[in-house]
Formats: sequence, structure tokens, C-alpha cells
Amino acid sequence: MKSLAAVKIGPARLAAVGAPQREQLCGLLVDAGKLMSPDVDRALRLQREQDHWERIGSVLIKLGLVSETDVAESLAGQLGLDLADRADFPDEVPGNSDIAQRFLKKNKALILAEGEDELTVAMADPLDEYVVESLSLCSGKNIISRLGIPSEIEAALDSLYDGTGNAGSATDGEVAQYYDDVEQLKELAGEAPVIKLVNQLIQKAAECGASDIHIEPFEGQLKVRYRVDGLLREVDAPPLQSTAAVISRVKIMANLNIAERRLAQDGRFRQRVRGVEYDLRVSTVPTIHGESVVMRLLQRDAVAMDFSSLGFGDEQEQAMRDMLDTPHGILLVTGPTGSGKSTTLYAALKHLNQPERMIITVEDPVEYNIRGINQMQVKPQIGLTFANALRSIVRQDPDVIMIGEMRDTETAEIAVQSALTGHLVLSTLHTNDAAGSVMRLLDMGVQDYLLTSAVIGIQAQRLVRTLCTDCREAYSPIDEVVKRWELDRFTDGKPVTLHRPVGCDACGGTGYTGRLAIVEILLMTDAIRELVLKRCDAGEIARLANKQGMVTMRDDGLAKAVAGHTTIEEVLRVTPAAPENGS
Repeated sequence: MKSLAAVKIGPARLAAVGAPQREQLCGLLVDAGKLMSPDVDRALRLQREQDHWERIGSVLIKLGLVSETDVAESLAGQLGLDLADRADFPDEVPGNSDIAQRFLKKNKALILAEGEDELTVAMADPLDEYVVESLSLCSGKNIISRLGIPSEIEAALDSLYDGTGNAGSATDGEVAQYYDDVEQLKELAGEAPVIKLVNQLIQKAAECGASDIHIEPFEGQLKVRYRVDGLLREVDAPPLQSTAAVISRVKIMANLNIAERRLAQDGRFRQRVRGVEYDLRVSTVPTIHGESVVMRLLQRDAVAMDFSSLGFGDEQEQAMRDMLDTPHGILLVTGPTGSGKSTTLYAALKHLNQPERMIITVEDPVEYNIRGINQMQVKPQIGLTFANALRSIVRQDPDVIMIGEMRDTETAEIAVQSALTGHLVLSTLHTNDAAGSVMRLLDMGVQDYLLTSAVIGIQAQRLVRTLCTDCREAYSPIDEVVKRWELDRFTDGKPVTLHRPVGCDACGGTGYTGRLAIVEILLMTDAIRELVLKRCDAGEIARLANKQGMVTMRDDGLAKAVAGHTTIEEVLRVTPAAPENGS
């Protein structure tokens, strides 16, 4: 049987030749939950309308509906072939030296092993009889075909033949030659291989649940890292000579100026991955080796919009709801960058979002669109700052105002005045703990008597990685650990059991899946107000709050570690040192 890849098939013959294969592949993807039926119809329609025939798997990948891995796994099952694992890829060229590199690269074939009578080859298209027969004729051996993921085969070939005039051997001068020619950059960025390369970076990031993609040029190297569960993880990067094209492609997608490489730029675009819409925020900054690009992936449908999903306990959730039900005042959410403050504010807005309330937000940038809420994005370049925006929206007669961040004295003062004149104000601050936010506002110039009248509560938080429930391992900690952190107070005197990460396929070998918040909530009681008016420091405020029942972030984290949600190490990694004995 001649393979489909070796025969030119026009649209008229497509249904007759390729229908069973494509229907079976699409059916497998739908059954596996990788694809939706409407997306199948869309891909088949595009396949029919194209001037040249293309495999349905390739069409699905280009549309961003599925990943290469999804297609390869389904094809392997459909064809009854083994899927080549990257661990099986050779470190050096095995095979017959008469087999040209150009032939292997053109046909996406990688020689895995060579025996006396046979040659094991990973192929993107194992049904291509022309390639199989050519390899057999050249080597004089039987060919054992295994299905390989195209991008992995290409990366392996680039690595094997690096320094021989093929991909991966470009010098810095060769990489830089395109930077002075904007038209050449646009042309490179519009080529199919570059578009495919960038789409694959985004698809793989979405598959592993990454929140950010870092594309960083260094001397003689392009590095790509994904931030997964708050920690960076290095992944296979595109070839060095593709640096200019890849970065230009991202900038074009984000509607940025590709000719401007001296200044930082920000933009955004939308990408569909495996049937899911992602908003990607793009930031570029100039470095000595080129532009560093960071893309943040925001999946609107996956955002937890309630406190329990974020990790709040029952008492903590009730405290937040009580503060949000207050008709006026300021509720602050504090923590460092990347601690989930914005997500908590969105959960608060969801609770408040009722037809009888007028809600306006001022954000930089607007991360998620919420129906029923008026959202404004600041634009400092035209004078629309947080302070100027606040002055305008107060005249809109809102019931609730959300300020993305209190960055300066002017913004803080307007927020306080808004709270004192009958508005509920939500905002964030960058401080280490709840008590530190009080001192931060005082340092910003807010008068103490206004602060105590306006602020109703401060919630601080961090994010810790949650243990994978499929592979976590229980163990009994030594007595010194139990005593050091007083873990038995969370078990009512029963033996303490902790869990450690192990790693499995479900969690990608890390032992963790997802993150949850550990929080502390400081209520502005009369006793706390007295300390603020006396200008007491943050330590005294924290000690009094603890005596009044505030659970610190560290204690909240330790309780969740004892409950099996995370580890002691994770809690200690993200929380500031607590005062001795909580006093």
C-alpha cells in the first residue's frame, strides 16, 4: 500500500482516500477528551478547503486544538506502533554514515539504534514507504519503524549534528544579522516553521499548567523556561539561529513594534490551545544579548472564583465575607508579587457582583473580564494613572471600587477618602504580612486617624504547592520536628502524620500539582486602632492580633501540611519568620 504522504492527493480525492484514517484519529482524540466535536468539524472543513492535502493531525496541531503529543499518542494506538520516548534518543549519531543528514531532517527521521540486520528509526510519518524503502536501500538492513513526535525528532537531529553546518551551529553574528533588517524579520516571523515553533512553545506550556513562558537569549544560547506552580523549569529551546524570528513572531502576535529593541514593551494577544482560550500578556525588556520575553498565560475559565477553591478555611472565608458585607471601608490584600493577590480580589468581586451594586475596577492590566463589572485599565502614557482614574470613577456613583494596587500616596489618599464617603474599596499592597501593611500606609503619608477610620481589615497571603494525591507518601515526623513547630496542636494531641512528594506521571515527576493559598487576616479592632494611633510598630500590632485570635500565615500553612495538603518545606519556603511562640 502506498502511503498517503508519498502520494499527492487533491481535495476531490481526499474523502475517498483519507476518510477512515482521519475519522478514526479524530474519534480517538474525542474519546480521550483531547478534542471537542465542533472542533473536529472545523478542522475537517479547513482540510477540505486547503489547496494542498495535509494530514488531519497536522491541521489540528496548527489550529492549536491539540498538541503534537496528543496526536502522536492517538496515532500510535491507531497504527499499533510504539511511540519513541526521548529517553531512547541517542547521544551520538548511530546509523550508517551514508544516510545524509539532509534526508533525515527533511523527512523527520531519527536513527535510534543499529543492529547487524536491522535499523530502528523514529519517524514522524512511519507510513511513508518512500522513506522506509530509502533507508532500507541505503543501509542494506530491515527498518523497524517507531512513531516519533516531530518537534522532538527535529530537536534531536539539531543536537546530534550541531557544529556541522546544520541547525544549532549559528554564531552570534549570524543570529544578529537579521536585527538590522525589519522587513527580513517580518518575513522570517511569518514563515510556517517559526509560527509552528511559537505555537508549540505555548501549547506545551499550557499542557504542563505553566503560568509564564520565559524566552531568554544568552551568549551562544537561547533558553526557554516555564514557571510551573511558582517555580521555573527549563525546557528544550529552539535552535539559536531562530532567536530573532521567534522573538519577532511573539512581538507581532502581541502587536508590538519589532523595530524597537532599546525600550521595554508590553502587549497581549489571545491564543486557542486544545479548544481552550488563553489570554497571553507579553513583556519584553532589552538585555545585553537581545530581548528577553515573558508571556503570562491566563485561562479565564480555569480561574478559581471562590475562596474555598483558593485554599481558605471555613473561618477565614467567613471573615472575608463579613468584611465584604460591610457597606464602606477599605479591605487590603497584601503579599509579594506572584502570591495570588489579584485572584483573591477577583473572588471577592464575584461575591459582591450583584445587580443592585455598581462595581468599578481600576487595574494594570485587566487580567480577567468579569460580566457585570465595569473594568478600567490604566494608561500612564496618556495620563490615565490610578489616581486620575479614581478621581473620575468616584463621580460615577459606584458602590464598590477595586484598585489594582496602591502604588503612591495620592492613590492611597483618594482611596481613604472614597472609603470615608460611603464606598467599599478593595486594593492590594506589597508587604510581607498583614501588620506591615499598616506601617506601609503610614509611611505613604496616610494620617493615622484616617487610616483607623477607613481600614476594616487586612488579609495577607502566600501560595504553596499542593501535594499530588496520586503519589504523596505519608510518614511520621521525628519528635524534634513536632516539638519545634508544635504540630500536635493541629491534631488535638493525636499522632502527627505528614506527607512527602514522590513524583509520578500525573504530576510530571515533581510530586506537586497546583497551588493553594495560606492566609492571615487582621481585623481592625478598637485595640488595634489604639496601637496605630500610638504609632506602635508592626511587631506590637502582630502580637496583639495574635492574642485576639489571628492565625498567622505560617500557622495556617503548618495546619495544611498536617492535613496532607502540602509539605513543611513548602510552608517554610514562602512564609516570613514568625515571632517566637507566636508572641
